[in-house]
Amino acid sequence: MAHLFEPLKLRDIVLPNRIGIPPMCQYSAQDGMAAEWHFVHYGSRAVGGAALMIIEATAVTPEGRISQGDLGIWDDKQIEPLSHIAHFARQQGCVAAIQLAHAGRKASVGLGWQAQSALQESEGGWTVVGPSPLSFSADYAQPRELEIAGIRNVVAQFAAGARRAREAGFQIVEIHAAHGYLLHQFLSPLSNRRDDDYGGALANRLRFPLEVFDAVRAAFPAERPVTVRVSGTDWIDGGWTIEETCAFAEALEARGCAAIHVSSGGLAPAKIPLGPGYQVPLARKVKAAVKTPVIAVGLITEFDQAEAILAAGDADLIALARAVLYDPRWPWRAAAHFGAQVRAPSQYLRSQPRELKDLFKA
Repeated sequence: MAHLFEPLKLRDIVLPNRIGIPPMCQYSAQDGMAAEWHFVHYGSRAVGGAALMIIEATAVTPEGRISQGDLGIWDDKQIEPLSHIAHFARQQGCVAAIQLAHAGRKASVGLGWQAQSALQESEGGWTVVGPSPLSFSADYAQPRELEIAGIRNVVAQFAAGARRAREAGFQIVEIHAAHGYLLHQFLSPLSNRRDDDYGGALANRLRFPLEVFDAVRAAFPAERPVTVRVSGTDWIDGGWTIEETCAFAEALEARGCAAIHVSSGGLAPAKIPLGPGYQVPLARKVKAAVKTPVIAVGLITEFDQAEAILAAGDADLIALARAVLYDPRWPWRAAAHFGAQVRAPSQYLRSQPRELKDLFKA
């Protein structure tokens, strides 16, 4: 059997294969509420055969949105529309996760396809926060430094988001500590210039993200996994490093983290060496440091490429971003390529030639 189609256990959840869909913002919500676009977008991917689907960065507070179009989980009224996505995915044999997020100093900008610059108050913009009063770039607002009370409030907001995720029926929660958003901002010395217990030495910079993890883990059912997405490096001299990422992963593992999802960058404008599988070496180093399952992501598009990453032991699960936007049925075609089996809805079984009928199960 191809490694891509081996099961993977995360706590009490068994994924039938090693293919996942990472969180990709759709910028299509109003007041944080999931809408028809989300139901169709996520539903079409839930039937595509991937074992895991992580719903996009979902803000735990209105001020934590990247844009006005971000999903939210700060209000009980947001639970019901999210629950439709989680329920439908589960019906299709796809494990639905949701990513809890706070954008910090990268908040209050245009939608993903618009200019990435600070919204003015007249445009609906809001005050942004961060570990220190340092902007992401000249086009972004200068954040207000979070005081200790503010840090504790954000921790509580993440915990409340985890409780709502549980009520919505999500089987996994992922904490967003990557891509230059608030938790990553506390981790990196480029954005964190504090001189209190939350800045300076690595142990202090880890403190806030670990407090968030502990609060989320306590608020989410013990049998359900809590995972964390990290940026393996800032790709900037003097910034967050892969060695620090491994130390963070070890601390998370000790607290019961179910998987480490390894991405990179996003903390500040940087020159990133883009290319097929460019983040896999980062995943490989994290996997060498912990026993916790590791998710690899980043320009992984080909069947044999994904299989080779797993076969080499560089990761335990492959997350497909651009590839699955382009082809929601990528797992189907991978199954045909490797002679494996993947679940498909009965309504679609007729789509396959007779000689491939045994590749699908309803």
